[in-house]
Formats: sequence, structure tokens, C-alpha cells
Amino acid sequence: MLAEQIVNGIVMGSLYALIAQGYTLVFGVLDKLNFAHGEIFMLGGYIGVSSVALGASIPLALLLVMIVCGALGLLVEFVSFRKFRSHDAHITSALSSFAFGLVVLDLVQKSWGTEPVAIELPQTLRVANLEFLGVHFSLVKLSILGIALVLMAALHLAIARTSLGRSIRAVAESATSASLYGINVTRVIQLVFLLASALAGFAGVALAIRTGFASSDVGFTLGIKALAIMAIGGMGDLRGAFLGGLMIGVLEALAFQWGFGQLADTGVWLFMIFVLLVRPTGLFAARSSKEARA
Repeated sequence: MLAEQIVNGIVMGSLYALIAQGYTLVFGVLDKLNFAHGEIFMLGGYIGVSSVALGASIPLALLLVMIVCGALGLLVEFVSFRKFRSHDAHITSALSSFAFGLVVLDLVQKSWGTEPVAIELPQTLRVANLEFLGVHFSLVKLSILGIALVLMAALHLAIARTSLGRSIRAVAESATSASLYGINVTRVIQLVFLLASALAGFAGVALAIRTGFASSDVGFTLGIKALAIMAIGGMGDLRGAFLGGLMIGVLEALAFQWGFGQLADTGVWLFMIFVLLVRPTGLFAARSSKEARA
């Protein structure tokens, strides 16, 4: 039914938005792209699957994944970005993070194999659903959506209302000026990578729960799509990443509903090209690049 497909699209769009917001956080502060981000997202799914297989509850698995992926984000920052913060080191940091992602992918495939790994969910959880106006909605998908929205709302409030958020905005505006005001720029950047990677880890587990398996292919396919969503929403704009993710998720769901599922991915790229031709800064970009970073 159309209503179910729209909900499916919103759920998937919320996961796209989580991944895109991770890209956006790093880009907004450093003006650089972390190409290891997609593989950290992918790894989160495998860690979640293994944790559940070892007897961990879903909430515990989510917490564990966010901690591990957050720590891995700190490692990416140290290895691929800390020594390459100057504006003339964009290619160096991009290549380094890309290589880091390839290492993660290779280790995952050697540890879990190249075939998808199923997640073992209780039968009652898999079939649980909520009925509204005669339409049945999966309780698992609604839970994923709810948690994703809470995480993104908490991130927005933290950036907008807390002292740590003000520090992040200050570093995004000018790292040199922020350091003169006594802000520890390195710690702020570490926090950004920690938050971005923890969100990616959650998205990885949520996708595995939604689809029933973890796959090593999703790091590249969904990671690249999240980059497109960031461009559509506006580079460095968290609100744009959120709205762009939901928009793409719903458009894909409608494409499947109307029999154009095979063209869904193509439609994303065509839509991105169209948006950038009409509005190069993205649909929801702030009035200035400095505002967009906040």
C-alpha cells in the first residue's frame, strides 16, 4: 500500500540522513570529506549482528556499536586528518581516509566473508506491527525511525544550544580564532569525528535490523548516496542533510510503488544533477557558507 511505502521511505530516509549528517559534521568543521565514513557505517552492521548472535540485547548491541564506531572515528581523525588540516591538504586527507576505508572493508571481508550475514532477531520482534486506519506498520521500522529522529534532534540541539556546540560552530567559523579564545581545536574535531562515526554505527545496525542482514556492499553504495544527499541538501548544512535524506528515501519508495524500482538509484543521481544545476549550493543551504557549517 502507498502509506506503507511512504513509511518505508521515511525510515530508509532517516538512515540516509544519519549517514549524511556524519559527512556534514566533518565537512562543516574541516571543509574535508571523510571517505572512510561509509565503511564505518558498514562495520557497525557487522558488529551489531555479531553482538546479537553472542546474546546481547538490541539496545546493548546499539550502544556497543556506537562506542566502537565512535572510537574508530577517533582513529580516522588521528591517522587521516590531524596532520593534514591545512586547506592545501584536501587531496591528501581524502586519499588517506579512502585508504583507511579500504582497510576496514578488507578486514570485514576477511573476518565475516563476502556474503551477507543474517541477524538473529526474535520471531515476536520480527512480526510485531502496529495497525492504524487499517494499515499495518512494522514496529521494528517505527522504532528505528523514532530513535533516528531522536538522535538527529539531540544532535541539532547540542550544536545549537550547548557550550560544546558553540565550540564546534566557532571552530567551523575559524579554527585560528577559536584557539585564540581558548578553545581546544583538536578536542573539538575529535568530538566531531566521534559523534559522526557513532551516528554512522547506529545507522549500520539499524539497516541490518531493517533488512535482516549485514552486507559489506552497503558501505560504498549507501555511503556514496549519502554524499549525494549532502550535496542535494547543502554542503555542511545539518538541516539539509536531514531533509535531503527523507526526501530521497520517500522518492525511492514511491519509485518502487509505481513500478520504477530498478531506476530508483539512477533517479537519485539525476535528481542531484538537476538540483546542482538549478541551485549549486543545494536546496537547503544557509545564506552563507559560514552559516551552513553551523
